[in-house]
Amino acid sequence: MDNLHWESTVYALIAFGILYWLLSKYAFGPLFGIMEKRRQLVLEQMNTAETSRKNAEQHLEEQKQALQQARKEAYDIIEQAKLTSTKQADEIVATAKAEANRLKENAVQDIASEKNKAIAALRSEVSGISVQIASKIIEKQIDEKSQEQLVDQYLKEVGSK
Repeated sequence: MDNLHWESTVYALIAFGILYWLLSKYAFGPLFGIMEKRRQLVLEQMNTAETSRKNAEQHLEEQKQALQQARKEAYDIIEQAKLTSTKQADEIVATAKAEANRLKENAVQDIASEKNKAIAALRSEVSGISVQIASKIIEKQIDEKSQEQLVDQYLKEVGSK
């Protein structure tokens, strides 16, 4: 029984060798080829995923920078608007002050003009009254002392008007 067993082992080894040779020639080659293609595909997908991730990070960084730039520009616009409004307010105040000064100067000139007119009118009236006084003095023929009293009295009257 030992012989049979030994022969069976030899036949099994020969059958296994033939089977291995057939499998390696027809099955293992295509199977390993498919596995290699699958490995290549997985590596390619991993590389693509890594590239996509890097691109996404780069786009995110660009968007962050664009957002920061937009915020800075908005802040600059707001600051410029504040400066412009302050400048316009200062110009309006300066214009108003200049107009007030001009109106004040015009009023002072008008007052001076009216004062001069009043003085001129008063002088003409004083000269007219002086003539009247002189005629009264001549009529009454009074002395110098009386004349001074009349002039003083008249000036008091004119001053009270």
